[in-house]
Amino acid sequence: MSYPVDELQRFGYQQQLRRALRFRDLLAYGLIFMVPIAPMAIFGAVFSASGGMVVTAYAIAVAALIFTAFSYSQMVKAFPLSGSVYNYVGRGIGAAVGFIAGWAIMLDYVLVPSLLYLVASVALHAGLSAVPVLSAVPVWGWLLAFVAANTLVNTRGIKVTARFTWIMLIGELGVLLLFLGFGAWAIATGKGRWTWDPLYNPDTFGAALVLAAASVAVLSFLGFDAISMLAEEAKAGARVIGRAMAGALLVTGLLFIAQTWVAAILTPDPQALITNGDPAGTAFYTAAAVAAGPWLGTLCAFATAIAWGLPDSMVAQVAISRLLYAMARDKQLPSPLAKVSRKHNVPRNAIWLVALVSLGIGLSMNKRDDGTALLASLINFGALTAFLLLHLSVIVYYLYRQRSRNLFAHLLMPLTGATILGFVVWNANVAAQKLGLAWIGLGLLVLIGLYLTGRRPQLSGFTPVPHLGAPVREGV
Repeated sequence: MSYPVDELQRFGYQQQLRRALRFRDLLAYGLIFMVPIAPMAIFGAVFSASGGMVVTAYAIAVAALIFTAFSYSQMVKAFPLSGSVYNYVGRGIGAAVGFIAGWAIMLDYVLVPSLLYLVASVALHAGLSAVPVLSAVPVWGWLLAFVAANTLVNTRGIKVTARFTWIMLIGELGVLLLFLGFGAWAIATGKGRWTWDPLYNPDTFGAALVLAAASVAVLSFLGFDAISMLAEEAKAGARVIGRAMAGALLVTGLLFIAQTWVAAILTPDPQALITNGDPAGTAFYTAAAVAAGPWLGTLCAFATAIAWGLPDSMVAQVAISRLLYAMARDKQLPSPLAKVSRKHNVPRNAIWLVALVSLGIGLSMNKRDDGTALLASLINFGALTAFLLLHLSVIVYYLYRQRSRNLFAHLLMPLTGATILGFVVWNANVAAQKLGLAWIGLGLLVLIGLYLTGRRPQLSGFTPVPHLGAPVREGV
């Protein structure tokens, strides 16, 4: 237990958050954040964007992020702190670049809860329209209920959050096993014809097409990186963070591929789905109905809404609150966000701020026809930009500063990951690129403002001097 505490003190910080999470808790946290049944909500969009090669889109997404998980594991070993890429890039390259990385990932984390709340609220409002009492609840009512429930759990402490996520995870996996079981039986009994088209379809294949689809599919995987936010709440410290991230990513990738392949085979009219898309977002539930009847489609739809609205949004709130906490204690955000509840050992003010922002954005986006699409595109751009900077930080820190000779781990792996992500970003939605770049530009203006007001970004702790590896005290 002393190892992680000593490591934290080495960087000039006191242990304020409670170290209560085991490897299995971290693994469950990552799985819940990524939602094992996430493809059910966006299956039709990925299927259409990939020309039916939905499995290939998800495989490319998980392959790209495996390299990212490896880079995370390298940096968390060097800097076992909350704050994710904000800390890793800031200490690996420089505080100013770290601020931009934190700003980019903030776009992801701040908007993720809003997107999840909105999608879940709209789905429940539509799905329960036939229930007399619940049909009267408006979308904003469900949104408010989700925000209130998650905030209540998260302010009670990380152990309470961990218990709740385990319960929700078991429920999601149960629904997924039902779908896979009935789906496999349906295929075996002739309701669907086995085909390799979801993996490779020569009639529709195109590199740009599949990469564009992968940029949509990658949304389902965002969240594995949030495990690194809990570095100061893990019992074994940095030793388990990397393993938990890789494990969550691999398990989720296999689950995503399995369910989308079965759904693709059971899709009644694949060509129509490719041509017309899935504006109603019901393609997966239609496939589930083919497998076992309307009840399974309804169950999958209801489970998806609950999963996005409760456990997934809950862990997203945990992640962004820890990022705000980390940046605030370094005086790069208002200091009240660094306040920790003495009773529950959680950054209470940051949690409440996330709740209010999520509620506000969710309500405003509910008034737009393109609200969910806009949020999703911005989330992807912010996360992938931060991941690119993470890969660069591995190269700069280990090869340049530490003079590492491990070219496989500290050059080949991060360079390959950055290259794949670069292609995905390049082929992403144009609107996402423009809005994402506008966000980065705003971050640069904020950074310039910090310098002009004498508050240039500084990180507490010890950082090696380039080429020498000797510790030198940075500004506190």
